[in-house]
Amino acid sequence: MSVWDDLVGQDRVQEQLGAAAQDADALVTAISAGERVPPGSRMTHAWLFTGPPGSGRSTAARAFAAALQCTSPDRALGGAPGCGFCDGCHTSLVGTHADVDMVRTDLLSIGVKETRELVRRAQLSPAVGRWQVIILEDADRLTEGAGNVLLKAVEEPAPRTVWLLCAPSLEDVLPTIRSRCRHLTLRTPPVDAVADVLIRRDGIDPERAASAARATQGHIGRARRLATDEKARARRAAVLKLPLRVDDIGGCLKAAQELVDTAADDAKQVSEEVDVKETEDMKAALGAVAGGRMPRGTAGVMKELEDKQKRRKTRTQRDSLDLALTDLTGFYRDVLALQLGSQIALSNVDVRDALDRIARSSTPERTLRRIEAVIACRRALDRNVAPLLAVEAMTMALRAG
Repeated sequence: MSVWDDLVGQDRVQEQLGAAAQDADALVTAISAGERVPPGSRMTHAWLFTGPPGSGRSTAARAFAAALQCTSPDRALGGAPGCGFCDGCHTSLVGTHADVDMVRTDLLSIGVKETRELVRRAQLSPAVGRWQVIILEDADRLTEGAGNVLLKAVEEPAPRTVWLLCAPSLEDVLPTIRSRCRHLTLRTPPVDAVADVLIRRDGIDPERAASAARATQGHIGRARRLATDEKARARRAAVLKLPLRVDDIGGCLKAAQELVDTAADDAKQVSEEVDVKETEDMKAALGAVAGGRMPRGTAGVMKELEDKQKRRKTRTQRDSLDLALTDLTGFYRDVLALQLGSQIALSNVDVRDALDRIARSSTPERTLRRIEAVIACRRALDRNVAPLLAVEAMTMALRAG
């Protein structure tokens, strides 16, 4: 098993990263031996991975990090870095390598303070590995100020530091940063490839794996969740019933309220699982006395934690709504395919009766307007419009067609 096994349907990207890892290995070997650095190296200090959600951006970055830290003795015999078995590969993949930092955020943005800490770590020499690797999974969430802080580190990197940035598209990253990175574009994996990895790696029943891969249109993470989580399947089923419930204004408003309430419940569940333990750990670290009273001077720290938890809850609710809207877009995409007589495979064959009913009762033009209404709702949520107002406007537009 190599480090690339989880990189589904990305043969071209894997080839480029494998070649760069070989050059990086030769580079470190030459430096360690005091030899001349080989010319024409395909290795560089900053990489930008872009691709649609579910394409495996962070998986590619993590696999590349593991290949850079590979210590397999086979390398000396001409073997490619990234064996998947050595200590360097294993610890990089599971997130315990001392010189591989996997940075992700469950907040709405990454600020200046967090980015400065990353830049500080990037200046350190590798402690035990061959490279200091920093994987920034949500580079698109950098604020403008944080992006300017990161720019300096990318412009003047430490000798053996590698930045691996992940974002949905080039436009989501500051031009000054992306111009200093080597860019790799990942594609949406084929449905069959996603189903295969669910069967092979997660032991999921072939029929359920195929259904989940088809329903999520190649999104690996969502497919795994849909195949393994009964609650996720129930939420998706409820969302796919929404197009049949917007025949009148009352139905529109009720459906919108239920969609927002479901997202709020998801956020509340995550908060209950994480916030209580996080708060108790913080109180213990600050030396809370019996009875829960906090020492003087700690109110600001607790307020900062509460603000962080509130932002995380907001993002969780927004992500849950966005997932529902993505499923809704897929529903109308299937409706449009039926109306146009397209031969493409349907994503939501499990609700074929509903698809046929909507397709017969409307026109392709109305379906396109409905898809535009869903997209407009997603954009409104990105602009911090109140969720209920945005979703109500969408359901009314779905009714009007």
